[in-house]
Amino acid sequence: MSRIRILVCDDQPLIRSSLELILGTDADLEVLGTAADGRAAVAAALELQPDVVLMDIQMPELDGVGATAQITAGTNAKVVVLTTFDRDDYLFAAIDAGASGFLLKNTEPEVIISAVHAAAAGNALLSPEVTMRIIRRGTATAHPQSPQVPVPAGVAEPHDQRILDELTAREREVLVKLAGGLSNAEIASNLFVSEATVKTHLSNILAKAGLRDRVQAVVFAYRAGLIPSMEP
Repeated sequence: MSRIRILVCDDQPLIRSSLELILGTDADLEVLGTAADGRAAVAAALELQPDVVLMDIQMPELDGVGATAQITAGTNAKVVVLTTFDRDDYLFAAIDAGASGFLLKNTEPEVIISAVHAAAAGNALLSPEVTMRIIRRGTATAHPQSPQVPVPAGVAEPHDQRILDELTAREREVLVKLAGGLSNAEIASNLFVSEATVKTHLSNILAKAGLRDRVQAVVFAYRAGLIPSMEP
């Protein structure tokens, strides 16, 4: 198998070099380059076409949210946001911009490595706590060109209902379990099917709903009323 290609983006030289050292301990990972500001990050991503981008939030020239939006729109890279700030506004802005994960910079090295592997495999990097924060907020992000207006859970909007009508009963089951925080293996065990079957269902769901990844699928499931509203 080819190695996972990574771009590291952070305005602090020490952080960039530390991440390079951490990622370099895994023979399956390859750091293609680094960027010290948002605009440089976008340019490097377009040129190098990495599989995964580790992105800082607060950077000069263009912040991490803006850079993430441009990278996810112009490449197939998965963006994992790294920040020292555990704040909901950063979390939601990053997800709305297309990020596939959100980690704090004090995360253990082995967790960062696992996160890169998970992102490259198309898996969301959301803990159950973060998932609940998304559900409580009711983020609406199905269409990048549409205004991102929060929609109450419980009743699907017409467009979402049309998408739901296109899903098979099994695809709906998989979507609900995904939104509940289950991994592919857990979904497979719960539904008594293989992981390969689960992956096929997830691919079909993302294609039918026009979603980029599992993070957006969680948001769609909430907005469409497939999972109940959660009070803070």
